[in-house]
Amino acid sequence: MSVDGQGHRRSERDLRLDFFRGIGMCIILIAHIPGNAWINWIPARFGFSDATEIFVFCSGMASAHAFARVFDRHGWTVGTLRIGLRVWQIWWAQIGVFIAVLALMVAADRLFATDAYTRLLQLQRFLADPGSGILGLMSLTYVPNYFDILPMYLVILVLIPVMLGLERLHGRGAALAAMVLLWCLAQTRLTALPADPWMTRQWFFDPFGWQLVFFTGFALVRGWLPAPPRSTALALAAVVVIALAVPFSWLPLVRALPVLESVHDLILPLTGKTRFGLLRFVHFLALAYLAWWLVGPAGSRLGGPLVRRCVLIGRQSLAVFLAGLVTAQVLGIVLHRSGGGPVVVPLLNLGGILVLLVTARIVDWYKAQPWTRPATRPAEAPPPLARPVGLS
Repeated sequence: MSVDGQGHRRSERDLRLDFFRGIGMCIILIAHIPGNAWINWIPARFGFSDATEIFVFCSGMASAHAFARVFDRHGWTVGTLRIGLRVWQIWWAQIGVFIAVLALMVAADRLFATDAYTRLLQLQRFLADPGSGILGLMSLTYVPNYFDILPMYLVILVLIPVMLGLERLHGRGAALAAMVLLWCLAQTRLTALPADPWMTRQWFFDPFGWQLVFFTGFALVRGWLPAPPRSTALALAAVVVIALAVPFSWLPLVRALPVLESVHDLILPLTGKTRFGLLRFVHFLALAYLAWWLVGPAGSRLGGPLVRRCVLIGRQSLAVFLAGLVTAQVLGIVLHRSGGGPVVVPLLNLGGILVLLVTARIVDWYKAQPWTRPATRPAEAPPPLARPVGLS
């Protein structure tokens, strides 16, 4: 976490935050590749929560670092305008990545004389009625299933000024109460948002349910919630929670035993992804605590080249996420055309992670603005030797 044992907020960037966010980006890439055999081994197959929780929770922590201090230093109005700028960026990122993936799938269909790739992402309605599709895309009333994380994140960002306003007027307790109230409203489906101009489909991720995990991370950095104690007993309890979820999450086992399948179906409202079910939250908190406990105080056990690369990926999470959405579909097309195989599948997955790393390096270089540094002049060449008189 980003709060020390005395409850003081730390302003420096936390290595652990970027490390886990980088891991989440890699898992999300693997999960998004169509037909990928590696998807059977991501954490979501063995528990109620998955990499989406990592992304949202870490985004909450990062937002507290990046935005809350603007509110503290410059006031609520300037802070809200800063959030507005980020919302504007995310909105354009959503539109841009949709157009990029749409163009990719249309190009693949034309190249291979099929319509399988646009149908894979259910984009055929958009192509048949682009007018309604464009209006829906711009107003976020058209949110295709593959493109549903950024709109959820955008709405949650809009809630930051609300929560910080409540904190300023009524204290941290009011903000925490609002978090719980919004989550409860989401469980009643009162906050469902339309996701399709041609159907009655709703947003797959209800932002008013998912804000609970976002603002949990936000609250830990902000100091609304105390840092948990480092306890072996709590770590063991977290292991028990994680282990108990496996029999009701691992589908081969669930389908093999009727009693497990019955319980699995019974608890679906508590494990559902759309409204962020309660057991998802409990499972994620157990995972987060265990991960925090394992990496040691201030991430003292984190080190080595793999960790540094994960940190770099996590530090540039938005650009990496956008690149991952496009890359996953490219790899899915290659996988489909090649038929996969024990060599092809690992190469494609590792190649995709390499693309994320290269993207992070490029964005990191641009953000460093090397062109603003003083130019280093090359050493002047020595003057040529004078030619002796009389020699040709």
